[in-house]
Amino acid sequence: MAVTASTPIELVNDAYARFDERIDDARTRLGRPLTLAEKILIAHLADPSAEIERGVTYNDLNPDRVAMQDATAQMALLQFVTAGLPEVAVPSTVHCDHLIQAKENGLVDLLAAEKNNAEVYDFLESVSAKYGLGFWKPGAGIIHQVVLENYAFPGGMMIGTDSHTPNAGGLGMIAIGVGGADAVDVMTGFPFNVRWPRLIGVHLTGELNGWSSPKDIILKVADILTVKGGTGSIVEYFGPGATSISATGKGTICNMGAEIGATTSLFGYDDAMARYLKATGREAIADAANAVAHHLRPDDEVLANPADFYDEVVEIDLSTLQPHINGPFTPDLAREVGELGAEARENGWPLEVASALVGSCTNSSYEDITRAASILRHAADNGLKVKTELMITPGSEQVRATIERDGLLETFEAAGATVLANACGPCIGQWARSDVHEGEKNTIVNSYNRNFPKRNDGIASTHAFVTSPETTVALALAGTLDFNPLTDTLTNANGEQVKLAVPVGEELPARGFDPGEDGFIAPPANSSDLEIVVSPDSDRLQLLVPFEPWDGEDYIELPLLLKAQGKATTDHISMAGKWLKYRGHLENISGNLFNGIVNAFTGEAGTGKDPLDGETKTYPDIAKHLGESGVRWVAVGDENWGEGSSREHAAMEPRFRGAAAIIVRSFARIHETNLKKQGVLALTFDDPATYDAIGEDDTISITGLADLTPGGQVTCVLNHPDGTSEEFLTNQTMSPEHIAWFKAGSALNMIRQELGGE
Repeated sequence: MAVTASTPIELVNDAYARFDERIDDARTRLGRPLTLAEKILIAHLADPSAEIERGVTYNDLNPDRVAMQDATAQMALLQFVTAGLPEVAVPSTVHCDHLIQAKENGLVDLLAAEKNNAEVYDFLESVSAKYGLGFWKPGAGIIHQVVLENYAFPGGMMIGTDSHTPNAGGLGMIAIGVGGADAVDVMTGFPFNVRWPRLIGVHLTGELNGWSSPKDIILKVADILTVKGGTGSIVEYFGPGATSISATGKGTICNMGAEIGATTSLFGYDDAMARYLKATGREAIADAANAVAHHLRPDDEVLANPADFYDEVVEIDLSTLQPHINGPFTPDLAREVGELGAEARENGWPLEVASALVGSCTNSSYEDITRAASILRHAADNGLKVKTELMITPGSEQVRATIERDGLLETFEAAGATVLANACGPCIGQWARSDVHEGEKNTIVNSYNRNFPKRNDGIASTHAFVTSPETTVALALAGTLDFNPLTDTLTNANGEQVKLAVPVGEELPARGFDPGEDGFIAPPANSSDLEIVVSPDSDRLQLLVPFEPWDGEDYIELPLLLKAQGKATTDHISMAGKWLKYRGHLENISGNLFNGIVNAFTGEAGTGKDPLDGETKTYPDIAKHLGESGVRWVAVGDENWGEGSSREHAAMEPRFRGAAAIIVRSFARIHETNLKKQGVLALTFDDPATYDAIGEDDTISITGLADLTPGGQVTCVLNHPDGTSEEFLTNQTMSPEHIAWFKAGSALNMIRQELGGE
């Protein structure tokens, strides 16, 4: 099926045609009612009769489409090119949103990006044309917003090479963030393999009111479940409170589900979704969804007795939910906004707000912007001005054009705000910030989703707090964290006390959406004469060389490259920011490997002892030295290793530099899969205390590899410098297919073999 600027109704009808038979058969086979997530997954099973067991079985699924942002698409498409196929097997798109650096304003920054990234954009556009992908130009919008506006549909399934792909759950779609290798699987016609997820139900009652917003729901959920609480699970929202939330509000909630490690998040189909589909020109899809609406929600018995059907149920009363603000340094450190001032003083966090940022893929809907703008209009009418730098990031060209037409951008600009490009910018470290420097403690407030150290501006001393657009604007007007918009007042130029009015918004534009400039380029009907050229001298792009297959031998006395202390997110393993420009060049980007990891032996970040010469060096230099010396190595970490983004490079870089295994107390889902895809053993300590026993000069042997079995334990030997040693057990989650990846050297090597390549 040819890729177009929106999902064709034929694809939707094909998906819905499977629902009746498959869902009825599954109810009979399982002997119970089904949740929404189960219905959609079952409808997309490659083998409808396959055994399914939550948290146990690995199952093959056939997604309806694939989406990739420009930073991750480079490596995914470099891998696809090596597969040797003439075109992608499912509708797939590339979205240019990550490489646009925020510096001046939207227009200036976009022009600079088009110039500075011309080689990468040309590569992505030419590969898209050659292999039948749709291409969304720089400035068209952030991938997740563009997908919500054009491609997501209730009951569908997609994968995307970005952890916030679940944004599409706002339209009832199972949308899963993955690494590039998973995308290659699907684009080459192979199924998407995943462990059947557990299910967390979030029961919403009541209705949001006052200053509370959809953002506060996911901030509260993150507080309850923590950054690892959703690992291996789909979060399904239901209840009367769910139907009171707009489709874009639902998207906001699902988007940030990535911050709890969830496989994905979704809502059942309702009138709000139908309204949004119709408002975005998809009346036919709304009609089709209405015809199968009974399949696009949990069964009645599930709704009546959720505890019997979900593995965990979370209860939230929206009527009593207060505005929240989470951070700093982790998205699950939560409290009501009125409690932050005292907590900040107690912990020495700067009270002054240096920058306030509104928008992004999760909070740039028309509804979000209207509510935020209403606060600014009320403030202006009462003689109040913002007291800090204020920036707004439209999520898409359609959002930007519409809010400009309706005077909302003018409201922000009148308040002194800078309107940035329709791109990711400060959310992902693409922010050329000049007002503060490393080591200067400062506070920023934003309506984004992730706030690890260095995440927004590359400065570890920045304290980032995540909240709703409404609260962000309120704190910009106050200029301080010690402000509660529900109860406090601000002093205007006349010395009068002003209490901010409750924000008022519009779910959808009364005059309809303005599409703005067309940012979509369809692939040509015939691309046989197109040639993909990558210069061998390029510092941005590098053709891939397949990794060597396993040699059949155990790993004996592997040196320890590092032992990590505390968090090891994908940002710690392979930071973004300035390194984004090397996402298509594996060798160059490996210069950031483990730069953010804190050494458990020294407490210092990014440096350790080279096991070959005993010298203290940066982790990238140690890894390069070991890799170029042909020495395989192991890294050891703590809980939730690989938390955060879907960043495939966090797995590819260690593999490229010679990692044989990563041994930790626990893994984040996407990263664990990414490691397995690249042929790296992902092992967890059977006894978490073993982590404490590992010394700086120890080596680790990994034995019995020829006898790897699905779910079986792996025996390791910890060798000490004094000649003593001790055995310890590790666990792994490998399926037969994953073991085959390991033996072949990578999942891509397996694909090449099965397609008849070398």
